[in-house]
Amino acid sequence: MVVYSMSSFDWGMKSKKEWDSRAAFWNSKSQGMWETGSRKDIIPFIHQYLEAGSNVLDVGCGDGYGTAKLHKLGHDVMGIDISDEMITNAKANAENISFSTGDVCAIPMEESSFDGVMCINVLEWVEIPEQALRELKRVLKPNGVLCVGILGPTAGPRASGFPKVYGKPTICNHMMPWEFFKLSRELGFEPVDEFGVYKEGVTERNYQDLSIVLKQALSFMWVFLLRKVGDEDE
Repeated sequence: MVVYSMSSFDWGMKSKKEWDSRAAFWNSKSQGMWETGSRKDIIPFIHQYLEAGSNVLDVGCGDGYGTAKLHKLGHDVMGIDISDEMITNAKANAENISFSTGDVCAIPMEESSFDGVMCINVLEWVEIPEQALRELKRVLKPNGVLCVGILGPTAGPRASGFPKVYGKPTICNHMMPWEFFKLSRELGFEPVDEFGVYKEGVTERNYQDLSIVLKQALSFMWVFLLRKVGDEDE
């Protein structure tokens, strides 16, 4: 029997390598995701809570497609991603936007720098979500808004964590939407709004009478809009 050790697993390096390897595939699919797919409602959703010309950071920006959509709405945006290959594509796709390599667990930005932060399907892929969420809070201005998308149980990318049933380490941490919500409250965020994204074939009739937690359990992704209202120690 092979025994795998998490102590020798470099989560950051492995994440960087895996997302670099997926960069070309992501670049080929991102337009569809943001225009007609699972992410199509996210930009209008966060935009309604931002003042005109807000300073916004897109964390885990990928090839920058969503970042560019926010920019076109008049916001001052920049994007970071752990993958060098993703950032190379982002710079090629949107030359008038600032993109740089950066880790959500150690964001290379000053404290209280942004009116808004967008972080879609990122926190499921970090070693310690609490550490990453503290970083997102740190770079937000007081009363700034944070838009986070967390994959639900039905999302295909969750399969990346399957090797864990054999004790093999993976970069997927399995945090579910209801766990993220509890964490956000414990770190002092105020919930403002939310919505669910469901797979094709799931209709409102299937979930309209369910509790929020059960709706999340049926979702492909749950999108949260939170506000920074102070430190957790206050």
